[in-house]
Amino acid sequence: MRRPDTLNPLFAEVETLDGVGPKLKKPLDRLGLERVRDVAYHLPERFVTRRLVDNLDEAGEGEQIVVRLTPIEHRSSRNQRGPYRVLAQDAVGNVLALTYFGRASYTAKKQLPVGETRWVAGKLERYGDMLQIVHPDHVLEEGGTGLQRLCEPVYSLAEGLTQPKVASLVAQAMALLPELPEWIEPSQFERAGWPTWSDALKLAHRAENASARDRLAYDELLANSLALMLVRADNRARKGRALVGDGGLRGKLQLPFPLTGAQQRSIGEIEGDMAQEAPMLRLLQGDVGAGKTVVALEAMLVAVEAGAQAAMLAPTELLARQHFETLRAMARPTGVEIALLTGRDKGRARESILMGLLDGSIDIVVGTHAIFQDSVAYKDLGLIVIDEQHRFGVAQRLMLAKKGRRAPHTLAMTATPIPRTLTLANYGEMDVSRLDELPPGRQAIDTRVVGQDRLVDVVEGIGRHIGGGQQAYWVCPMVREADGQTDDIAAAEARYAALRERFGDTVVLVHGQLAPEMKDAAMARFASGEAKLLVATTVIEVGVDVPAATLMVIEQAERFGLAQLHQLRGRVGRGSEKSVCLLLRGEQLSETGRARLALMRETQDGFRIAEEDLELRGGGELLGTRQSGDTPFRIADLEQIQRLLPAAHDDARLLVERDGGLFSPRGEAARILLYLLERDYGVQLLRGG
Repeated sequence: MRRPDTLNPLFAEVETLDGVGPKLKKPLDRLGLERVRDVAYHLPERFVTRRLVDNLDEAGEGEQIVVRLTPIEHRSSRNQRGPYRVLAQDAVGNVLALTYFGRASYTAKKQLPVGETRWVAGKLERYGDMLQIVHPDHVLEEGGTGLQRLCEPVYSLAEGLTQPKVASLVAQAMALLPELPEWIEPSQFERAGWPTWSDALKLAHRAENASARDRLAYDELLANSLALMLVRADNRARKGRALVGDGGLRGKLQLPFPLTGAQQRSIGEIEGDMAQEAPMLRLLQGDVGAGKTVVALEAMLVAVEAGAQAAMLAPTELLARQHFETLRAMARPTGVEIALLTGRDKGRARESILMGLLDGSIDIVVGTHAIFQDSVAYKDLGLIVIDEQHRFGVAQRLMLAKKGRRAPHTLAMTATPIPRTLTLANYGEMDVSRLDELPPGRQAIDTRVVGQDRLVDVVEGIGRHIGGGQQAYWVCPMVREADGQTDDIAAAEARYAALRERFGDTVVLVHGQLAPEMKDAAMARFASGEAKLLVATTVIEVGVDVPAATLMVIEQAERFGLAQLHQLRGRVGRGSEKSVCLLLRGEQLSETGRARLALMRETQDGFRIAEEDLELRGGGELLGTRQSGDTPFRIADLEQIQRLLPAAHDDARLLVERDGGLFSPRGEAARILLYLLERDYGVQLLRGG
């Protein structure tokens, strides 16, 4: 099925809007505004409410105002980088400076000729003895219109864009909105008292309007729930095959710990799913160190016992290599053939692996997305295990499933415990198993909060620690000093340089911008014990397993999400030695930051931490997932997800139960919604398009 024609104007390239040429397209691309639809959904971050004043005596410092001014003098700075000031008078003779920096001074010369009255909008401030407005938001001629709008949207920008430019593109996009049929269940629509879709979009750009924002968030949650349900229904209808193992290979495993109750329960659930013809779609959530890899190995051995192959997909090469080593060591007594395939494998080595997968001599392959390239064919792929599930979208999962002759079973894993609300939102089409117990013998990690002012003591402690033959991590929140950031933001490179000066070449550095071979070499030195201190960004958040590392320092810990801190802390405490995690905090600590660090000290239960993180962070950042792309939502914030998702989920379920093919008038409207919000993989699965 094609996208409905009625949506074509919204899916036109952004260049079709007036004023968008190659120069403007670059900053629009940086914001992800590639089509008219993207511009329509680029909602304001906030609104500025201005007050119209007759003169400056009526205004307060820090206030957003609109006032009539007459320029009386232009003053250039002697210093090239200094400000350009236009002195202007209000109606009663008060003088204020309109201050410009850089190239904006050219605009000032044109817009503010001496003696000609202008309407000026901006924030009133004081600089020394003088009132000023820095870079006025608007300057209009006396007869001009436009400043009558005293509530003004503020959009996120990229360099090369201005607020008026974005507002003008939004206005053009609003003019192209088609009238669409209503897809929300009628009783829900009436009960909520929401505007129609097109009215909601227009209202959301005009002013703070909770009803309009809720309507748009609900649309997104409904589309997501509906698409996931269609995936699930399709999966159940597809012909897979039952895989039942005889236990022969699993009986040979010699595991270092007895399985926990949670592991046994999860393995039982997976075995039960794999014994059905309908392909399994299960998510395995495990806290740090809960033993997900053992569960995955047991599942893969079930497939091999049943005469099929298994593949394990990891998001990074580093993680793929680690899984390969771990699985190979654990599975050695079974004699199962395990191979590693990444994008870096070339030539004969690669050919040999491809042949082994095709003739069935390789039972299990571990790798990055390279294992699902077109050139890779399997003799009989029965199970796919996807690690760090959140890095791969639903559409990618569907693509992977096409590699088997019949639909393979899928086990997805995540090391980030996810609150139930978000599990429903992100993985609504999957059954969920939870590993909520830690293996016996794991010691609690001693977590302490230390002020940044004790940095010298911490470095001394590291010296004693590595002097005693142990290893440590030092995690920084960013790679380099970003332009405009204050100097106290620790950069991994600067911290590495300082620690290397102190401890020599026993210190290695790993961050996301390093070339893969340099990253691997540094990790290999640390894993072998040759390097004693690893300085890193959050690139080590998952999958790094060095049992001899028993000390973790996290600098500016208050800048990390709770779930992220929990993941990082989980890099230590992996051996039998007592481990310590030091959370270095900055001077300026908010109430939320304080509560977050206190909770880290108090508990090591990842599921509790995830739920609390959700409560503490509020709408802005879903468990740090806004940054990592883990949330499928662009409009709905956390508070809306928690409040509106249950109703949207029920609405979608009812629709699928009554009209699974989406052929009724409301079903047709729902198809339009899926295309509009780019969940059309759901539509593609419908029988007959």
